Amino acid sequence: MVIREITESIEESTLSPYASLAKRSRGRLKPEKECDLRTCYQRDRDRIIHSKSFRRLKYKTQVLLSPQGDHYRTRLTHTLEVAQIARTIARALRLNEDLTEAIALGHDLGHTPFGHMGEEVLDEISREIGLGGFKHAEQSLRIVDRLERDGKGLNLTLEVRDGILKHSKGQVDFSLGFSSDPPLTLEGMVVRISDCIAYLNHDLDDALRANLVSVEDLPREAVAFLGKTHGERIDKMVKDCVRMSMNKGEIVLSQELLDAMEELRKFLYDRVYMGDIAQREKPRVRFMLKKLFEFFMEHPEHLPYGFRERSLSDGRERVIIDYIAGMTDRYALQVFDELLLPHPWRSEAWYNI
Repeated sequence: MVIREITESIEESTLSPYASLAKRSRGRLKPEKECDLRTCYQRDRDRIIHSKSFRRLKYKTQVLLSPQGDHYRTRLTHTLEVAQIARTIARALRLNEDLTEAIALGHDLGHTPFGHMGEEVLDEISREIGLGGFKHAEQSLRIVDRLERDGKGLNLTLEVRDGILKHSKGQVDFSLGFSSDPPLTLEGMVVRISDCIAYLNHDLDDALRANLVSVEDLPREAVAFLGKTHGERIDKMVKDCVRMSMNKGEIVLSQELLDAMEELRKFLYDRVYMGDIAQREKPRVRFMLKKLFEFFMEHPEHLPYGFRERSLSDGRERVIIDYIAGMTDRYALQVFDELLLPHPWRSEAWYNI
């Protein structure tokens, strides 16, 4: 018996009857020989971690655009916090941690530069050119299916792909719950809830550190229920999820917690995501990304070779959206500067100094 089979046997004997077992995965788009050491979900996790799109999350906005301080979150640290929270919940409920971690690590691969502001711009452009819109969850799936490994994709299992696609609750009322269009697996639902737990808490933490809001501004009832500190609030949310979901075929939160989370969400949208600083930067982000799209439409020769080649099958518009969506904040600024801003003329003698 190979090590993978031993691991699968341990899963079958120790995990909850509601857990997704690796040996019962619905498989990949393209069949592959199994690994001797790792289960299918462990392989998916490793493929995501070693992907280029995962590394680029380091320089993509979470809530503050291109933050200069060392302690502010980026899309990468957000992803790691989601994975940590999700694994804690999955372990407590005896669900499949490997599947949970793979979904969590891959859920935001399709996020654009400049966070949700960038996503709104690409959504607007995509609708204007007849592509039907842009959603980062769908782009995350496109990355793992089509774009990674020079167009070969990562060939992930169906369970991971489904969890990535359905991870986002969207900008809707938390008090109504998380059950709309649920993932196929409980592990996928754990990631959906963990994503919200993570961003509500760390975006608030970053907003406080950046002096965008003060402790006195926070909604009093939500703080009284959830706790006064970052750690207390996460602890409250995680324990509520475990308590309400134990020995059940669903992942749920108490109504009291959902109401408090919704109060906190509304506060963040009003004061941070839609606040004065965000509103000041939004038209600048829109201008820059639209100009980049227009430039590449007129000058496709400036696209990297792989994107130019893929445009023959996917279409120029789709490929340019892919290229811009994959940019980090700083790379988008660099490309805009190099291609669309005038540069001072210098004589040949200057370059020979």
